[in-house]
Amino acid sequence: MSGAGDAPRRLRPETLAVHLGLEPDAATGAIAPPIHLSTTFERGEDGSYPHGYVYSRPGNPTRDALERALALLHGASEAAAFASGSAATSAVFRALPSGSHVVVPRDLYHGVRVLLREVLAPAGLRVSEVDQRDLGAIEAALTEQTRLIWVETPSNPLLHLTDVEAVVALARAHAERAGARVLVAQDATWTPPGWADPFALGVDLVVHATTKYLAGHSDVLGGAVVAADPIGAFERVRALQRVEGAVPSPFECWLTLRGLRTLPHRLRAHAVNAQALAAFLVDHPAVRSVHYPGLPGQPGFEVAARQMTGFGGMLSVRLAGGEGAAMAVAAGVRLWRRGTSLGGVESLIEHRASIEPEGTATPRDLLRLSAGIEHHDDLIDDLAQALARLAV
Repeated sequence: MSGAGDAPRRLRPETLAVHLGLEPDAATGAIAPPIHLSTTFERGEDGSYPHGYVYSRPGNPTRDALERALALLHGASEAAAFASGSAATSAVFRALPSGSHVVVPRDLYHGVRVLLREVLAPAGLRVSEVDQRDLGAIEAALTEQTRLIWVETPSNPLLHLTDVEAVVALARAHAERAGARVLVAQDATWTPPGWADPFALGVDLVVHATTKYLAGHSDVLGGAVVAADPIGAFERVRALQRVEGAVPSPFECWLTLRGLRTLPHRLRAHAVNAQALAAFLVDHPAVRSVHYPGLPGQPGFEVAARQMTGFGGMLSVRLAGGEGAAMAVAAGVRLWRRGTSLGGVESLIEHRASIEPEGTATPRDLLRLSAGIEHHDDLIDDLAQALARLAV
């Protein structure tokens, strides 16, 4: 680390990921952290809780270790782990004062849209959906009751790019005029640490479905809210976590911690593969368009290059032959897996519109691709043979 008298230095991502929250077990010396499955903890003879834990809903040693690791990974102050990304998202919106107004992107993960329309809006939350590539549209949507701008960039599934730093500036300027703080929260599920740093751009809260890249193996469900500042809105998020108990089990926390150890190495492989896939698909005659932030000349490339340190592992393609061609390609792959989700070591392909609610704006000719960590030539060969069948 550092010698006597040396100033502490920031560890490089590969080293940091390996040592996140990892200390030898005090009782046994075990290097791998134990899983604390207990739901309750013994009180002292005087009625106190000498070890700091009462019951596993408000606090558990394994969950605490994961939360410390997530905060450290982001260079942030605090993190709260949840049972899913949706539970984490819900906590952020419900932490707002009653009667609040929020601005969200028009191209938005459909699970968040369902949550807003079917649960939170009927409970009094007012929501405006705008194209967040247009800063003027965001500014026009702000009201005196606006308390949150929710950013998702690149967006799901069209990979629209939002200028996060500019959105933060809008929020701060509006807050000065309105006399009330306007938070900026970013769903960074598609941009984990290593590909982007929302806090460096001024974001207040970062939300993850830890199910995806952070855990990374398609075998654990989870979510998290990470905060640059532990007071204010995050205090309310923490209270909701502890009172309502939408928390991950100790085993899920342990699996996520294990996944974090290899995160930087996996992210490199995901990004290399996605870039190679995008380059192959953009020139294919059966492909109408490719949506990937790492393609020069595409809308949003300059924004992505400025605020991302990696262009990610997700891309979407639209097929020239329409929905039938999209379904045929998804059916024709041999190595890719047809499945919902992303960020695992295996590559996934999905006809996105068919899983979203009726009336979705997702194009029917679109396939969403999550590049895994296989060799990119094998992934390209498999897509090539599926696309070649369209001409037969």
